[in-house]
Formats: sequence, C-alpha cells, structure tokens
Amino acid sequence: MATEMALVKPITKFGNASPKFTIPRSFSRCKFTTVRMSATSSPQTPSKPRKKAAKTEIKETLLTPRFYTTDFDEMETLFNTEINKNLNQAEFEALLQEFKTDYNQTHFVRNKEFKEAADKMQGPLRQIFVEFLERSCTAEFSGFLLYKELGRRLKKTNPVVAEIFSLMSRDEARHAGFLNKGLSDFNLALDLGFLTKARKYTFFKPKFIFYATYLSEKIGYWRYITIYRHLKENPEYQCYPIFKYFENWCQDENRHGDFFSALMKAQPQFLNDWKAKLWARFFCLSVYVTMYLNDCQRTAFYEGIGLNTKEFDMHVIIETNRTTARIFPAVLDVENPEFKRKLDRMVEINQKLIAVGETDDIPLVKNLKRIPLVAALASEILAAYLMPPIESGSVDFAEFEPQLVY
Repeated sequence: MATEMALVKPITKFGNASPKFTIPRSFSRCKFTTVRMSATSSPQTPSKPRKKAAKTEIKETLLTPRFYTTDFDEMETLFNTEINKNLNQAEFEALLQEFKTDYNQTHFVRNKEFKEAADKMQGPLRQIFVEFLERSCTAEFSGFLLYKELGRRLKKTNPVVAEIFSLMSRDEARHAGFLNKGLSDFNLALDLGFLTKARKYTFFKPKFIFYATYLSEKIGYWRYITIYRHLKENPEYQCYPIFKYFENWCQDENRHGDFFSALMKAQPQFLNDWKAKLWARFFCLSVYVTMYLNDCQRTAFYEGIGLNTKEFDMHVIIETNRTTARIFPAVLDVENPEFKRKLDRMVEINQKLIAVGETDDIPLVKNLKRIPLVAALASEILAAYLMPPIESGSVDFAEFEPQLVY
C-alpha cells in the first residue's frame, strides 16, 4: 500500500481539458416534468400523463446506480454483543456522538444562484448536467433506503449501531433531497416514491455490503473533494452552485466510510483470510471499472467543468485505493501503468458495444456481434484482476483521520 495520503496536496490541473461549453443567456421555459426510473432494463409502457407533469422513463443498464438489500437476520447476528465479542462498543459510541453532532445540519441551504445558473444552461451541458443530478440523486436515495432499513432492523440487537445507520440515512436523505431540488431548477423531479416500489433490488450478503458500501462512500469522498478543489482554483468553470457545497458534503461520505471501516474491524473474518483478499480485490475492481466506464461515456460533463475525465478518474481511483489499503487485506496495483492501459481498452470495447446497440440490426444479429466484444471485455477485466495485488490492511486508521478529513 502507499505509505501516506496525498489529500493535503490539491490537484491544480488535470491535463488539457476541452474548452468549457458556452452558456447562453436565453432560456425557453418548459413544463415541470416528473422523471421515473425504469424498474427493468427493457422499456416500459409510459404511465398516463398527469395534467401538470409528464412521466419519462430512464433506461437502466448495468452501469446504472442500483438499490441494494441484504440478509438482515445475519446482520442482527453480526451485531449482537452477546454473540460477537469483537464489537468495540466504545468506538461505536464515539462514532455515534460524531454523527449526532450533525455538522451539516444547516449546510444544505439553497439560494437564488441555483435557478439563475440553471436558466443560463443550454445545449449539451444542460442535458448532461440533468443526467448527473438524476444519477447522483438515485445513488444517494439508494443509500438512504438501505441505511434506514438497517437502522430499523438492528434497533433491538444493537441500539448504538442502529442509531448510527439511522443518522446515516438522515444524511443520505438530505443529499438526495438537495439533488432532487436541483432538478427542479431544470423543471424536473425524480419520483422517489415510484423508485422505492418499482426498482429492482440487488441482494448482497452482509460482508459484500460492507466492502461495496465502504468503497462507495470513500470514492464519493474523493470525487467530491477533488471537484471542489479544482473549481475553487478554476472558478470560471463553476457553472452551477451545487459544487460549492462539496467540501462539507464530502465529509458526510468520509464519516460513513469510517463507520464501515469500524464495522469491518469488528468482523475480522471478513478481512483476515485468503477469501477476503480475493473479494476485496474483486470489489475494488468492480467499483473502479464501473466508475471509469461510466465517466468515459460522459466526458462532456467533466470537460464542461474543466476536467480531463480520465486523469480525474485515475486520481480518484489512486487516492481511493490508498485509503482502502488501510483496511482491506489486499488491493489492486492501480498505480501500475498497465492497469490504466487495461481500463482504456475496456473503454474502447464498451464504446463498440454501445455502437452495436444503436444499430438498426435485428436483436439476433446484435447479440451475435456482441459475443466477441463481451468476451474481450471479460478478458480485460480478468487480466486486471489477476495483476499482482498489493498486500495491505491491518493498519489502525485513526492516526490518519486528521489528514483525511481536513
């Protein structure tokens, strides 16, 4: 693992990004629209439009933010203080006090800049920014649902851990609401009630929830703080005021990640054997590849705020990997140049897959064309997974917290 974090050194540039989009002054007002997320990958018959809102389906793919559920009975067993003697209740009590402080209680307050900035946005930047808000809102709302249910189910087994989950659901709900309010600036809104009922839920065993959610929170921290620092140094790319909130916002993500780190330390069986090393590498690769492929489909967004997409992503991956190496028993060697070359090849193959899907060929022909591409993509992913890993973990992260948080 890397021996120290580099967060205290902000990145000033991410290569030569394309010029930012011009933002015309004129803006043609449209009707307010409620957006519903499709519950499956195949298009659904649109709901009957209401008088004041049209319903729009958003196509779901493998790279779309997902909703998760888990084995709540196993969770109750894991956090039963009578069964699990490794639980450090003193550490959880300290974390609970941190969450109760609610540092961001008054942070997410909007002003007139939001609507004014949205009204000025036009063309490609407007379209991709709406998509950014939709995806981000969905991801935050997914966390809210999972944490809320865990808080409810663990209330009798371990009230302290349960309350932390409930307070994290408070944070995620606040984030999702703030993002959804941002969509209203563009005369849109996600139908979160519809999402709750209609969206498919992916089942993960508790240990996989720990791995995946820890990575999700930490990578979210690095994305937010990196964008915030970049725009602070390059204010000409500050096209929408939501980015000004990222410095405090990312601390919520960081605290959530620290809590999951404490949860994993309380379950050493998830960290101390060869299977744990294999799973840790698998989830690192899954999260990094998903982010890289997603972002490379949306380079216009990152270029619109003055970032080089691939350089931004690699910075986030490297810093997340360094953070993760302090708790995971093994991580990927993402600083090996070959790792990025493999990611870039995956992007090329994924672009070809997308192109096949956009052709007018019949489904059978499309599927036949996809077979060699899917095989090539799987081969690159497997090759990246089999690269020599970095043995890590077993590091007390507490001494590093001041650097990470501030």
